[in-house]
Amino acid sequence: MDPRRSSGADRIAGSARGSVQTRELPAVFDVPMPGYRVAVSPGLLESAGALVESATNSHRYAIITDRTVLQLYGERLLASFATSDARIFAVPAGEASKSREEWARITDEMLSAGFGRDSTVVTLGGGVVGDLGGFVAATYMRGIPFAQVPTTLLAMVDASVGGKTGIDTPHGKNIVGAFHQPAIVVIDPEVLSTLPVEHRRAGIAEMIKHGVIADAEYFERVIASLRVLLEGTGNGETIAALVAASVEIKGEIVRRDEREQGLRKVLNFGHTVAHAIERASKWAVSHGEAVAIGMVLEARLAERVRVAPASLASRILDAVQRAGLPSERPASLSPEALLAAMGTDKKMRRGKLAFALPADIGKMAGEEDGWLVTASDVEILAALA
Repeated sequence: MDPRRSSGADRIAGSARGSVQTRELPAVFDVPMPGYRVAVSPGLLESAGALVESATNSHRYAIITDRTVLQLYGERLLASFATSDARIFAVPAGEASKSREEWARITDEMLSAGFGRDSTVVTLGGGVVGDLGGFVAATYMRGIPFAQVPTTLLAMVDASVGGKTGIDTPHGKNIVGAFHQPAIVVIDPEVLSTLPVEHRRAGIAEMIKHGVIADAEYFERVIASLRVLLEGTGNGETIAALVAASVEIKGEIVRRDEREQGLRKVLNFGHTVAHAIERASKWAVSHGEAVAIGMVLEARLAERVRVAPASLASRILDAVQRAGLPSERPASLSPEALLAAMGTDKKMRRGKLAFALPADIGKMAGEEDGWLVTASDVEILAALA
């Protein structure tokens, strides 16, 4: 993958109002997406507001973040909106904030503050904030623009890209949501310096997944760069290049299937099992850890249903373990419990569960059947065991 690179002042030559001054920026990896762009560069946070203003040309900006990120980067992002009215709306950190209650509170506060259709939502934080804020934007006054400024590696390479927004309900994650593409995504890898290592590992899990589903060379690049990714400081250009390449992989898939009618289903590799682990553990297992386990177990399932070579699961297992991620089903969760927990996540074909399964590193199985492969409960239980 080779995302386009640009540099300097041409990144933000001014908005349609002509009021945003030209600013010098570091070299930027520029990844085109359907109707918007993803800009990736060390130090980009200081220019995020100007980039968002240029992309949206709005009158007011509602910055949605969580209280942890607010303390770290809220004022810096707010200061980057030099020519517009911007206001911060904060939620508690954690998955519990991706709820109907927080959605209602934020929308009510925005209405009370007089935000109109000439406003843009800007999300600053990880996947929870991005999903929640995106859903606020998708539903506020029947839809207003939004921009993403992700601060976790997982959000940078996955949640901020693709236009999926939503909130959780007691019936499962992301059950209520909408497709709503951002106007722009601004990624500054330097913010990863404050990210705990376990959260960096969560992002690495998705990067490994992108290599498995689409690019064997990228898979090896991620493994070779694990030390840099886990340290999270220095080597900004290396991290930016890896993030941009991961975004490019997902972007190509999204461009070809924005509404998940076919090819985009390959992005669910590892996630059917992962969501079951999250639900069954009552969210005690983080999303990145669950995805890592899910990839290993679903690779074993791919071997069992004979769509993948016998070496596949061991290669993915090695990558996951080298990243310091868990690779086995939690002992407290039985195979039967996980099968039951698949619940609303499960896709059925001819009375059997269907999964997005790899045929090998860099290649997915099931193209002839909508990129899904069926498995019986017996086969699934054996793989989970």
